[in-house]
Amino acid sequence: MIKRVAIYCGSRLGNDPAYAAAATTLATFLAQQGIGIVYGGSQSGLMGIVANAALAAGGEVIGVMPGVLGQQERIHTGLTQIHHVHSMHERKALMADLADAFVALPGGIGTLDELVEVWCWANIGDHNKPCACFDVDQFWQPFFDLLTHIRQQGFAHQSGELLRASEPALLLQQLEHYALAGSGSEAGSSSK
Repeated sequence: MIKRVAIYCGSRLGNDPAYAAAATTLATFLAQQGIGIVYGGSQSGLMGIVANAALAAGGEVIGVMPGVLGQQERIHTGLTQIHHVHSMHERKALMADLADAFVALPGGIGTLDELVEVWCWANIGDHNKPCACFDVDQFWQPFFDLLTHIRQQGFAHQSGELLRASEPALLLQQLEHYALAGSGSEAGSSSK
């Protein structure tokens, strides 16, 4: 059962207002389902929108902020709980421990880094939790194209599926199905 979802997303808003709208919709939906959110702890960009939307819907929101970023990004002061850690490595590990599933909204290289790392951990057996992209206006399509290219070039290992959906209810259904099944299929495949 999914009790908490780690959400990776941008500390900026991005150029398309659809990103902020999707962050609000997803966070509100998860909170309404009684699912807590674990995220990076910032009140900036999409990160702040996710936290504010979930809190406004009565949800639990746990932030994990490394000291190095706490000086660059404004820490959200209204969270259910905030964990201060020393490094990004500690942040990633604690977020992975606290969450039952992982979802990436649009974001930059940090979002991509966190998504790929936690998905890699699943593929090598460090955890068996679902990983997904919340695909807003095909934001993640170039990444899935790259995964297809990697597979076609013979570099992909048989590994857990990276899920993909553009509607909150479908995303949650996929996460729960994966969690119940206990495993995924070939790398880079997706359900939309």
